[in-house]
Amino acid sequence: MEDLPLHQPSSQGAQRCWRPQLLYTALVLLVLCSCGALIFTFFPVKKTANEPCMARFGPLPLKWQMTSPEPLCINTTSDWKLKILQNGLYLIYGEVAFDATYKGWAPFAAQLCKNERVLQTVTNSSQVQAIGGTYELRTGDTIDLIFNSEDQVLTNNTYWGIILVANLQFIS
Repeated sequence: MEDLPLHQPSSQGAQRCWRPQLLYTALVLLVLCSCGALIFTFFPVKKTANEPCMARFGPLPLKWQMTSPEPLCINTTSDWKLKILQNGLYLIYGEVAFDATYKGWAPFAAQLCKNERVLQTVTNSSQVQAIGGTYELRTGDTIDLIFNSEDQVLTNNTYWGIILVANLQFIS
């Protein structure tokens, strides 16, 4: 058998052909990287908040906990409601735990309200109830979670909160 080479040796001409192409590619990459660095230096990207805009109430301590001292999208009012400061799509979440030892006259009901209009009502006192959903809220809206009687609820197992999911630009 003859010994045949598996590949043909490359000629000097072929080597010279790809070297300028490699040099040209490296030069183009260098120019693009330099332009990118200049663009980001003179036109910095708008910084976003390190933490999402959100608030949570309970279970313990029974007070509003904000993600930062100056939230950009929500604020508490004197009566423990939340006031929306920024238009957007908000996720409201929570759990309400009924106190089985409650002996009062009022039927169990927890209501999630927006501007004093009921968005959602839960009335099943046999188990912990999830409450919330995704809602489009506007600047000035108020959100509240109310009960028929505060004595009906186990405060150490009840909480609710709100998170700004997306900023929406509304056309007025």
